[in-house]
Amino acid sequence: MKGVFIFLADGFEDMEAIATRDVLLRGGVDVKTVSITEERSVTSSHGLTVQADLTRSEFKAGLNKVKVGKNDVMIFPGGMPGSKNLAADKELMALMKNQYVLGCTVAAICAAPGLVASQLSPLFGKKFTCFEGFQDPMIKKGAVYTPESAVVDGRLITGRGAGHAVNFGLAILRQIKGNEAAEKVKAGLML
Repeated sequence: MKGVFIFLADGFEDMEAIATRDVLLRGGVDVKTVSITEERSVTSSHGLTVQADLTRSEFKAGLNKVKVGKNDVMIFPGGMPGSKNLAADKELMALMKNQYVLGCTVAAICAAPGLVASQLSPLFGKKFTCFEGFQDPMIKKGAVYTPESAVVDGRLITGRGAGHAVNFGLAILRQIKGNEAAEKVKAGLML
């Protein structure tokens, strides 16, 4: 897998997916949304239906054995039941774990750190944040919870919730393109 992808399941949190995508696009990142099904249409937890850039099979067709790095990012928005739907997708979770081992970055926000990113290993000592009430699965694996807006610990990026989606997007942008690019987008957003 090479590139930056936001994985969408029915029930995703609108702001966490759309704001993150917007921040990355403003920063010049070629980010693609991926439906985890064969349907391009995905409906958010608030009833917004979006057309993903790629279906599951289109994404899989683009997978290759090329070495990945920290600038290759798998992004998992929160929302319910979106996070549960992502976490229940065994094939997607196996891909995430494999890509993380190979060197890609995993980014998860809201409930997704607890339901999705908690499936990664090793997590011992990793700092993270998430929506309150979803921290236990990460803590049980030895990760350290902090109630910050967005937390970067190596190749793991986590965000607290919908109100922190822009900061989460900026943290991902900073990882990919550096502080100057993130600060430029931040200034453009008048933050």
